Amino acid sequence: MNKNINIKFIRFVSMVEKLYFGPAGVPLSSPKKDIYNGIKYTYEELKLNGLELEFTYGVRMKDEAANNIKEYIKDKDFIITCHAPYFINFNAQEKTKLENSKKMLYESAKKTYLSGGISVAFHPAWYHKNSPEEVYKKARESIREVINKLIDENINIVIRPETMELKNKFGDIDEVINLSLDIDNVLPAIDFAHLRYRYNDNSIEFFRKILEKLESNLGREILDNMHIHMSGITLDSKGTHKILEESDMPWRDILRLLKEFNCKGIIISESPNVEEDAVRMKNYFEKL
Repeated sequence: MNKNINIKFIRFVSMVEKLYFGPAGVPLSSPKKDIYNGIKYTYEELKLNGLELEFTYGVRMKDEAANNIKEYIKDKDFIITCHAPYFINFNAQEKTKLENSKKMLYESAKKTYLSGGISVAFHPAWYHKNSPEEVYKKARESIREVINKLIDENINIVIRPETMELKNKFGDIDEVINLSLDIDNVLPAIDFAHLRYRYNDNSIEFFRKILEKLESNLGREILDNMHIHMSGITLDSKGTHKILEESDMPWRDILRLLKEFNCKGIIISESPNVEEDAVRMKNYFEKL
């Protein structure tokens, strides 16, 4: 293994002993649309065991709401993660936007931690007119600054740069692995739909190589601490998410690979029918 990962954080996440499944945000079928009742509905009615807080358009959760979530899940086999705002860009050209990006990642991590959550996924940057090497250095510096602030405040959470779909976005598989090697308390968020789009490959061999690369670079720890996004994806200019059964994503093959590699962590459904595909994946995986 190439990285001496901070043991405190590995122990914190290592409580996860299996793969969990949940929706990205409040389920569409939830009678009440607030996050607390969405979590209750996810756990009690859908029988799922995870949910991703969607801070994608801003971190607006109050501490009281976060504390209520933590109180609800404390005695349950349930995982909370989050997706930080889409507006984060650690290659922002304006200083104000760069500082706001750091603030958004920090606030996402803090609110997730107060909610009892364990993991924060985010889109790291756009290349703009800069080289990948230049963007990498800028992203690394900013993420490290946020991590240091979280550590100083004893906020024990894993920060997850996500694999991205468009080639004008920073976040290929090597970039997120290298950030994990260079910065303590950072591990990748693996979006299989984004990888399928970026590399134009949906073969089982391709996805096997992704898992092998993760393990060879980051050790067994990454397979024991996976944060995965799953959906179908449209092969258009935007890479729009699709329902699994309406796409060419080999999701069953990927789940079999995750079983073969004995992966642990959480799979978040980002399909348009968020809870339906989460339930579909959980039911399929439990039969393997």
